[in-house]
Amino acid sequence: MSTETFAAIRESGVVAVLRGVEAATLVEIGEALLDGGVTTLEVTADNPDAPALIDTLQTELGDRATVGAGTVIDGETAQSVIAAGAEFVVSPSSHRDVIETCNRHGVLVAPGIMTPTEAVEAYEQGADLVKVFPAKTVGPDHVAAMRGPLSQIPMLPTGGVTPDNAGAFLEAGAVAVGAGSALVPDEAVETEEFTEITRRAERFREAVADTRGE
Repeated sequence: MSTETFAAIRESGVVAVLRGVEAATLVEIGEALLDGGVTTLEVTADNPDAPALIDTLQTELGDRATVGAGTVIDGETAQSVIAAGAEFVVSPSSHRDVIETCNRHGVLVAPGIMTPTEAVEAYEQGADLVKVFPAKTVGPDHVAAMRGPLSQIPMLPTGGVTPDNAGAFLEAGAVAVGAGSALVPDEAVETEEFTEITRRAERFREAVADTRGE
């Protein structure tokens, strides 16, 4: 694992999940997020153009952002996004071949889990942190309960995280949170209201700062 990447995710406090983004507005979305203080950007691999989009973000914003891939559910896809420059790989579920591929390349990997058993199994297989997904279903109390006996496993709640509950997840012990539509709504992208994305990023960052006492 890259300790530098882990530190960048924690410092940002928020991983922006970019699902269904297109090349035409990709960089502007990234700029808007950076302007709002969110510096960790995840391009989901269910987009067939994900490797090209990751490469673009690295070229244009890589000096200011940490760029990774999400929705990676097989080793072949993990290999392709890593080759494109992904600095971290996130999955909605846990897959040994994804973990092994990322470990082989020294790339941070965060498989998706829901239960303590799944968290321990993923961590024993080589996960650097685990994505608690979907976080909205279980809530901050679930994260806090797992963190009790499993404090050695960093957790990244994602799915239904908003500025209103982000602080509660961080207080529960999460290292950071992942956010998609609450941070980058489809309507803002379609109408190219990039200032709205910046405003939402600022709200998330305020929640992070307030919780951490920054």
